[in-house]
Amino acid sequence: MNNPYDKAHELASVLKESDEYAALKKLHTEVESDEVAKRMLNNFRNVQMELQQKQMQGAQITEEEIQQAQRQFELVQQHETISKLMEAEQRMSQLINDLNKVIVEPLEELYGV
Repeated sequence: MNNPYDKAHELASVLKESDEYAALKKLHTEVESDEVAKRMLNNFRNVQMELQQKQMQGAQITEEEIQQAQRQFELVQQHETISKLMEAEQRMSQLINDLNKVIVEPLEELYGV
């Protein structure tokens, strides 16, 4: 009988060898080595995290906070490397979502979902 954990580790290894992962890793390294880009991306992610935390706590997000987040997003989108990194993150996220759908198929079959 196959051990699901062994297969999960095998899948992780395959992901690390994928083109999507290679592109993501390369761009991540480029952003991390550029102090301006790194600071811009960290600021953007901090704003995102603060808004998510407020939402999870049920707090109302103000129009000013939304506008600040939008300005941060527009700023990072103007930086070519950050923009490419975010696109690579999206592709990797989509790949993982697709894999997750395949993984949960047996449960969907079992429960008739």
